[in-house]
Order: sequence, then structure tokens, then C-alpha cells
Amino acid sequence: MPGPGYRFFGDEERANVMAVLDRWYAGREAFDDPGEGEWVRRFERAAAERFGAAHCLGVNSGTSALVAALVGLGIGPGDEVIVPGYMFVASIAAVLHCGADAVLAEIDESLTLDPADVRARITPRTRAIMPVHMLGAPSDMDALRALADEHGLLLLEDCAQSAGGSHRGRPLGTLGSAGTFSLNHYKVITSLQGGFVLTDDPLVFQRAYSFHDQGWFPYRQDSGRGDLLLGMNLGLGELHAAVALAQLGKLDRVLGRVRDVKQRLVRAVGDLPGVRRRHLHDPEGECGTTAVYVFDDAAHARDVAARLGTRTLLDSPTHYYGGLPALTAFGRGDRSTVPFRAPGGRPAPHAFEPGALPRTDSVLARSLALATGVSDSYLGPGFGVHPGSSDAEIDRAADTFRRAVKGEALT
Repeated sequence: MPGPGYRFFGDEERANVMAVLDRWYAGREAFDDPGEGEWVRRFERAAAERFGAAHCLGVNSGTSALVAALVGLGIGPGDEVIVPGYMFVASIAAVLHCGADAVLAEIDESLTLDPADVRARITPRTRAIMPVHMLGAPSDMDALRALADEHGLLLLEDCAQSAGGSHRGRPLGTLGSAGTFSLNHYKVITSLQGGFVLTDDPLVFQRAYSFHDQGWFPYRQDSGRGDLLLGMNLGLGELHAAVALAQLGKLDRVLGRVRDVKQRLVRAVGDLPGVRRRHLHDPEGECGTTAVYVFDDAAHARDVAARLGTRTLLDSPTHYYGGLPALTAFGRGDRSTVPFRAPGGRPAPHAFEPGALPRTDSVLARSLALATGVSDSYLGPGFGVHPGSSDAEIDRAADTFRRAVKGEALT
């Protein structure tokens, strides 16, 4: 299963979907209003309550969540947003499509933003920092919050891979000005497609809502408090919302099982020469969807990856800044790779060439992710276990990994 939520599909999802279809069937003769939006609102209310946010906005993807949040925060031309060099392409693309400039910053062995490097990249044009909680683990939110407060910057959390995670007891997505989530099939919980935005700021919510729904004020009012905007159509559909609501109700159960699986795998692997576990800023708050190991030597990491039939994290193009040729071309001044950006013009103020972030390149080249909840060979965790794995299967996977690291024959 790509993401752990898949394995927990059951009668709840089916019942919710059938309730939507039954409502549509019963209202098929309605002259004007068939009741569209009921399940979206139910999901939004439940998610806001579950995560402890004042507002939740359901959208059709995690990418749409990023764009809507950026619009909500007022990010646009002339602004800079600091983004880690290890992310998903949507994190950078959303910034560029809003007309702002993405400034890439180094990661450390947590695979998240290095606060010291973020500080070095702050300029008078910087408006926001975007922590991306990669592979289910929180960024160093204490340090990033302090930086944001010191410089008067916004914090936009990309929580696409970390739904249900926390930092110092607070849910991810609620520590900044806004948080964005994905519900696609590789995520902790899923509705196959979809996403959502969390925020406590009523103006951020109003702007995000208006942009995602053709300029309406929240809940399709013709007028209200806030800013007039020409919007798009990025809304979450009723069927996806019905599935998402059922999955949300299982989030704690999903996380409990995934964390148990990871803990058993990590214990079985134990300590190994030349390799260590990824640094975690808050071990209690990570989702547990992967077990990441950082090697001392990149050649050793590549050899182990090849023996296991998987890849290092450097070899996932859409998650590594250096594997995005369209981004490299844009950085050189080719505006055709980002539609709606003005043609020509000066090159990007910060390089996007492979090698621009040497520490990030080194960490990713030396890192392997073992699947414990999310199975995605393109992302990296193409070897490992899943939430349905038995103890014996987990132990076998751990033994295979240990043998590969030690250079022993695999059985």
C-alpha cells in the first residue's frame, strides 16, 4: 500500500461515499441547490477540531493548499520565500507561480531546514519561511519560530507528509501562520486526491477561501469582511471529502500502528557500523512512516541501496532541487518553464543548479529511507515493511538491511 491510510479503508469510507450518492440521487430533481458542499464542511469542521485550528479549508490537492495559503498570506511578486532544497516540487512551484521568488536553503541530518542557513539567507525581500516536514518528521520549529519572530516573517508549514505529527505537543500545521496538507494516496491518511489548509488568522482564511472558490467570501457569501479577490476553482469534492472524513477519524489508529511498526524495525536493526539514524527534532512527534538511515560514506549508501533494490534520497528527482531541470532553466533566466511569469528578465537571485546546496547534496547522497508506513520507490522508501507486516516480516526486513550494510550475502 502506498500510504498507511489505504490499509485502513473499510466500512466507514464506503458508508460515507454511499451517503453522498444517496443524497445526490434524492436531490436529482432539485431545481437549484442539490446540497453540494455538506460533506466538505463536515470534514473542515472535524479537521479544525482535530488539529486545534480556528479555520480549515478543504481543497483539491496539497499543491492547491500551498497556493491558496500563499495567496491567503499575501505572498506575491517582489517577495522571497525560503524553502528547503529537499521537499516536493510543489513547495517551490507554488511560490514561483504566485510570482514570488523561492530561495533555497540547506537541510541538515534531520532532512529539514537548517535554521543557521535560513538565517544567512534572509534579505529585506524575505516575507516567509516554509518548513517542510519531510518523511513524517517535524522541522526545528523552535528555532524557525524564533527566526521568524526576530525578523517579522511569516511561517508556512508544508505538512503534506506529516498529517498527525506534532512538535513539543502541538500539532504540525498549527505552529505557523498557516499549514498545508495533502490527502493523496502516498500520505498518512488519504482520499486519493485532496488537501486542506489550517490557519487561525481570519483574513488568511478569507483570502484563501476566496481564491479557492471564484472570489466568494467564506461559505459563498456575496460580501463580507476581508479582501476582494478574483479566484479560481480549487475546491475539494464531496466524494473525496466523505472519504477524508472517515480517514480523519482513524488518524490516531493509523499513526499508532505505523509508529509501532517503525519502533520494532529500528530495534531489530540496532546499531550498525558507518550508519546512524536520522536526527529527529521531536521523536515523540514524528509520524513514523519511514526509518531513515544516514551513512558516513555516499558510496556505501549507494551500494546498500542497489543491493536492496531501492535508491538513495538524492535519486528522487521531484524531491531534490538538483533533479528539477525546469527549475534549473528558470534559474538561468528561462521564464518559459514557469507559465505566467514574465518572459526574459534577470536570472533568479539564488542559484538552482545542482551543487548549489553542498550540504543538502551530501546528506541526501548518504541517506536511505526504509518503508514503515509509506511505500514509494520514487520518493525513496522502496524497501521495508508496512502497517500490515507481521513481527516475523519486520524482523526479516531488518536482518536483510543489516546484512546489506555489512556487505554480507542476502538470503
